[in-house]
Amino acid sequence: MAIQVQVTFDCADPARLARFWAEALHYRSEAPPAGFDDWPAFLRSIGVPEEELNDGDSVVDPDGAGPRLYFQQVPEGKTLKNRLHLDLAVGGGRSVPLATRRARVEAEADRLVAAGATRLRVNAPPGMDQYGVVMSDPEGNEFCLH
Repeated sequence: MAIQVQVTFDCADPARLARFWAEALHYRSEAPPAGFDDWPAFLRSIGVPEEELNDGDSVVDPDGAGPRLYFQQVPEGKTLKNRLHLDLAVGGGRSVPLATRRARVEAEADRLVAAGATRLRVNAPPGMDQYGVVMSDPEGNEFCLH
C-alpha cells in the first residue's frame, strides 16, 4: 500500500506562503475539523497556546489527488539553495509543440509573479526540445515551471 505524502515548508509567514501555493497549484485552504468554525477554535480546543495559533497553515488539492502542503513557522530564514523543489508541469508535456509549451510556461510565470513569485532564470538548453522557468516563492523557495 502506498504511503500518503505531505510536503512541509519551513517559513516565516505560514499564512502568506499558504495563500501563494494555493494560488500556484489551484489548491484551497484546508477546512478545519468537523465541528469547528475555524482552525484557531480547533487549536484552542486541543490546548495550543494563543501565541502559537498562527504558527502553521495548510492547503489541499480540492480533488484529493495531490499532496497536502503544510507551512510551519520557524525562526531562521532560508539561507541556501533548496535540496528539494517542486516542478509544476504547466506546459502540457512533450506531445505539445515547443512554442505552445513556451507560451504556457511564460503565461504561468507572469501569473505567479503577480501572486508574489520571483522569476530567477530560463532553462532552455540549446538544441533540446525543452523550456522551463526557475522561480522562487515569496520566501525564496525555488520551484520550476516546465
